[in-house]
Amino acid sequence: MNKFGSRIRELRKSQGYSLRSLAPLVGVGFTYLSKVESGKLGFSESPSADLIIRLAKTLDADADELMLMAGRVPDSITQRILEQPEVFRRLVQCNDRQLRKFVAQAD
Repeated sequence: MNKFGSRIRELRKSQGYSLRSLAPLVGVGFTYLSKVESGKLGFSESPSADLIIRLAKTLDADADELMLMAGRVPDSITQRILEQPEVFRRLVQCNDRQLRKFVAQAD
């Protein structure tokens, strides 16, 4: 099972939703939602950004986290990359230890 689908299932269950009760709240069929959770969507059927945002709102989750888990870059992150590409080029070159140190200093 994929990380995104697993996270959606975890959030859905923690909020007390069944597939059948959540699906209409986010505007999809329950079978589609089941495929999302199990990672059985075809390539052309990947969840849209709009659906991911609706899931985040309904399940009280972080939309950016879900977008990243689904392999999509949130607009807010894309915008920052476009504004400061040199910063992100440097970050990509950092190893995990350097990134953790950077985050610790930023906090």
